[in-house]
Formats: sequence, structure tokens, C-alpha cells
Amino acid sequence: MAILGIETSCDETACGIIDLDGNILSNIVASQIETHAPYGGIIPELASRAHIINIHKVVDEAIKMAKLSLSDISAVAVTNGPGLAGSLLVGLNFAKGLASSLNIPLIGVNHLEGHISACFIEENRFNFSKKELFPCISLLISGGHTELILMNDYDSYKLLGQTRDDAVGEAFDKVSRILGLGYPGGPVIEKWAQSAKRKKYNLPKAWLQKDEEFSFSGLKTASKNLAYEKIYNNNLSQEEIKDEISELAYSFQVSVSDVLVTKSTRVAKKYDCTNILVSGGVAANGFIKESFQNKFNGSIFPERKYCTDNGLMIACRGLIDYKKNKFIEPKEINVMPQLNVT
Repeated sequence: MAILGIETSCDETACGIIDLDGNILSNIVASQIETHAPYGGIIPELASRAHIINIHKVVDEAIKMAKLSLSDISAVAVTNGPGLAGSLLVGLNFAKGLASSLNIPLIGVNHLEGHISACFIEENRFNFSKKELFPCISLLISGGHTELILMNDYDSYKLLGQTRDDAVGEAFDKVSRILGLGYPGGPVIEKWAQSAKRKKYNLPKAWLQKDEEFSFSGLKTASKNLAYEKIYNNNLSQEEIKDEISELAYSFQVSVSDVLVTKSTRVAKKYDCTNILVSGGVAANGFIKESFQNKFNGSIFPERKYCTDNGLMIACRGLIDYKKNKFIEPKEINVMPQLNVT
């Protein structure tokens, strides 16, 4: 018996399956990066249409990879927010139909709770028995969210603070566009930063009055101004342009990392927590991960492949509710906009 998880909150159509002991059976993701890259960001209408085309194929492939039949599925877990409304509806309606046709429970999963759950995937298994980790701080960093959350259990959340303006992933994407590097911004900025000589620029860091809050709009603007000063307003050779882009990418990444690490560790000490769970798409950034692990021994990151959106993290979070018999009637489940926090 197994839990099937469906994720369509943004631009990845994904399905993951785990058994009731938490063992990973399959994880299939259909990416839309090539579709949206020419526009420098997600086009919601295109994302929705791609989900409609892909979802049947992705779910079928996940079931085949797991070597199961539909009769082996115990429950369907599906992302019902936050995310793009049109994208969410595709996955939600598919999950409703599947659960109803099989006469099995339906579990609505918050996308952010799914990301947090990915921190507990280790050695091809979802381990939700680590009670010694709590209480802990969860840092969610993605294209749409930058939040610090106090966790007292696997399904107990208290929102401590979040960004006042841009999410950190959004800032990566915008600075990448400024530098002409394309979309998505996170991986390409990390790649360019690796070739920097690390000798030139110090971009600003917004500390704010509260450690629980973030701001990245000023950093984005400063990066834009520096790019025009050093690159676009000068007659540089191609090699000089590449050098300047690398230096700017590195300086931007350092500024982001310093703020995330410093604020998160301060908050962890404030709440007497020995662990920080870092999840979301930006957690895939190797420089940020290394910075955390060098400065805070209790830093926990998912494997890189589980940082970005995937159906397995939804199945994992769904398993927690399944164990507690927290189900929703298909006709009653709708798109949910935010995290279930106290």
C-alpha cells in the first residue's frame, strides 16, 4: 500500500510515490524550464496548459516505476496551495478524480509543508521519527517565499517572520535578468560565481530591526546600479564583460548567503533550537548550503534533487496526515493560499 503525491503548484508537473513505511518507490518530474526560459520567468497560462498535457503521463510513469497498480494506492496527496491558481487546479482536479474513482482518501498538502518534509528524506526513505530535532527553525527559501518558522513537530508551525518585499529566489531571477544570464536565475548565478576572482565588490545587506524579517529589493537595485556602472556604461571586451558578470554574481550570492545564515542562526539561538531545516528551491544552491554548514552544525538540507518542486515531498507530507487519518472529501478541497501556521 502506498501514498501517491501530485505537485503542480508552479511550472513542474510531478508525481512521487512512497509506501506506508516511508520507502521511496518513484519520483517523476516534468520540467517546463525550456517553455518559460525565453520570457525570463513563468507565464501562468503556458504553465497551466503544460500541466494538462503532462499530468497523465507523469502519474502513469510514476506508477510504472513503483511497480504498482492503481489498486495498490492507499491515498492521493495533492498540493492545494500556495501557487499559481491555474496550475494548482490542474493537479487538484486530477487528484480529485483519481481519489474518487478509486474510492480512496484525498489529502490536501500545503506546498511549503511539502518542502519542509523534504528535509526528512534520507537514504531513499522518508524518516518522520526524528523527534529529537524539535523544536527547530525552518528556513523556507524559494522563488515565492522567504520565511522563518518555528517547528515543534512535523505538523506544528509558527511563522516567525518573512520577507518584506522580494523572495530570495525572485531576487536571484531578477538579478540574473539584469546580468543577461537567463532563467532560472539560481543555478546560472551559482555557476558564474564559481569563476569569480572574488576581489571586487561589496553589495549591501539588509539587516532590518528584526532578525526574523528579510528584504532583498535593495540588494536587487544595488546589483542593477552596479551592473550599469561596471558593464553597460563601459566599452568592455567580451572577456572583460564575462569577468565583471562573474564578480557581480559572486558578490550578490555572498550578500544573500550572509543575510540568510546570520539571521537564521540568530533566530535559532533566540528560540534555543539546535537545528535549522533549510528547504525550497534556493536550498539547492551549493554556496548557501556550504555557508550554513560552516557556521551552524545543526544545518539540515534536503538532497539537491528534492529541493526543487517534486511530487515525492507531497507524498511524504501526505503520509503524516494519513497516519493521523486527516482526510478531506474531494468535493470540499479547494485551492488554499497559505501555510497552516499558528
